[in-house]
Amino acid sequence: MWHKIAEHPNELDFATNRIAVVKVKGKTFCVGRHGEELFAFAYKCPHAGGIMADGYIDAMGQIVCPLHRYKFDMRTGRNTSGEGYFLKRWKVEWREDGVFVEMEQASWWG
Repeated sequence: MWHKIAEHPNELDFATNRIAVVKVKGKTFCVGRHGEELFAFAYKCPHAGGIMADGYIDAMGQIVCPLHRYKFDMRTGRNTSGEGYFLKRWKVEWREDGVFVEMEQASWWG
């Protein structure tokens, strides 16, 4: 299910590290900007729960966790620094009528 998060990327509150924190239907996640591309990914690192919004995006477009400097590819969620973790991510589309993130619907049991 697609959820509109902004009319335009400029409406997102990107910090100087080019990461914004977004909440949709009670779920908090991050949106990173690298060049003209937008990426949605988990708010917390899968390793030790570091807040990814406090990390940074490196020159290669990887999100770097602030705690242990683990790196993740924002396109795939794959851990690129070799620790074997996977960062949850969601599709983002910048359309004429706004910025949308695709998130799975919760099932009836949670």
